[in-house]
Amino acid sequence: MAGEPQDDCLFCKIVAGDVPATIVRETETTVAFRDINPQAPTHILVIPKAHYENAATLAAGAPQLAADVLAATQAVADEEKLDSYRLVFNTGSGAGQTVFHAHAHVLGGRGLQWPPG
Repeated sequence: MAGEPQDDCLFCKIVAGDVPATIVRETETTVAFRDINPQAPTHILVIPKAHYENAATLAAGAPQLAADVLAATQAVADEEKLDSYRLVFNTGSGAGQTVFHAHAHVLGGRGLQWPPG
């Protein structure tokens, strides 16, 4: 069920403290941690503490929580002193989503090419 922790979700386990992560920021509704397979010098994931499968279900089911995730991405970028950065939400396996818990990638610290991928 949307919003409820899922026993088989890696990110729900990080939120619960059952799986270690390098947490860089935490709010009442979000957690931000360093990606274990960074694609840029700064690569931080920002997730809602509540489980939503992807950005689309998060936006539809909990728009204020989606806004909290976006606000947390800006705070992370500020704390990391990123003048510019890329914010990515992969939605669905065809787009590269591998953990089905909504999350934003904050990527920075080097030039990023366009188009991506």
